[in-house]
Amino acid sequence: MPRQVWLRLGVWAVFLVALRLFVIPAETADTLQPAVLRRAAFDAQDWMQRVLRADGSYLYSYDAGRDIIPQDYNEVRHAGVTMALFQAAGRSGSADALAGADEAVGWMLDRLHRRDGWAALLDASGSRAKLGGTALMVAALAERRLATGDTRHDDEMRELGRFLAAMQRPDGGFHVAWDVGRGEPDRAGSSRYFPGEALWALALLHEAFEDEGWDRYARAASLFITTRRDAVEGVNFPPLNDHWAAYGLAEMAEWGLRDEEVEYARRLAARFGLLIRLESQREHGLLGGPGRLIRGREARAAALGTWVEGMAALGRLAASDPRMSDLRPLIEERLAVGAAI
Repeated sequence: MPRQVWLRLGVWAVFLVALRLFVIPAETADTLQPAVLRRAAFDAQDWMQRVLRADGSYLYSYDAGRDIIPQDYNEVRHAGVTMALFQAAGRSGSADALAGADEAVGWMLDRLHRRDGWAALLDASGSRAKLGGTALMVAALAERRLATGDTRHDDEMRELGRFLAAMQRPDGGFHVAWDVGRGEPDRAGSSRYFPGEALWALALLHEAFEDEGWDRYARAASLFITTRRDAVEGVNFPPLNDHWAAYGLAEMAEWGLRDEEVEYARRLAARFGLLIRLESQREHGLLGGPGRLIRGREARAAALGTWVEGMAALGRLAASDPRMSDLRPLIEERLAVGAAI
């Protein structure tokens, strides 16, 4: 062949190699058997039990560099961990896990602020009740109810639900917290993720008490999230990677989702899929991987976990709604990669 042809082929070869290494590095090829994944989940359950303290709180964080336990605490994440522990215990059948999660519920019950027929979970200062903490407390009690069939906390679930309803704005969004001292909602603050947590909690309330009208609040929250939330919150590159919203939509699937909700779910699946793909591509290449040079630092384990959670919820939705069914193989592929990481 003429020299110019060889030169062009050489340039293309260099370009394609560079493209593979630096722009689209290979993903991890690891896949794990279900038994391995299940064992990992139960190991996480065991860890949550081990860090439960005598007063029903958890060891929230540990500074290994200084060998100290910081004193800060987060009641929203307390409720979320308790929810996860009930989920895990319901699947493993562990009586010890259920007992530990009940101790964590006791910690929350001792920190409720009651007013006008509703109840809300207070923060550490006792001056604010955040929407997200109360929403995830509802989710924890709902998961307990599903795991045990025990209805002892039904009245508290309804009280907490009335707080979520009272905090909902006319546009379907929510005020971020209740200011105890002023006796009114915080109308200036904001949280991107609290609306998704409230949506899921309200959907769970409807599943538990289907004749009480909780679906009306859940639907309003869903339409806010799927059509307006990203603009209201100024989210760059929407949609926001909101796994709580995915949980809520999956819970609502049997009610029948509207077209705009399904369209949002499809875009959310693409968002989670992209994030999982980018994380998987960090592990390959020269010098620890051009994947890391191009893709940046590894995501926190908590962040990766939420992407996989959200994708799993959308997988359940894709299995039940024909408008999502074409995405099901792609969702399952991303789930396998994310779970392996």
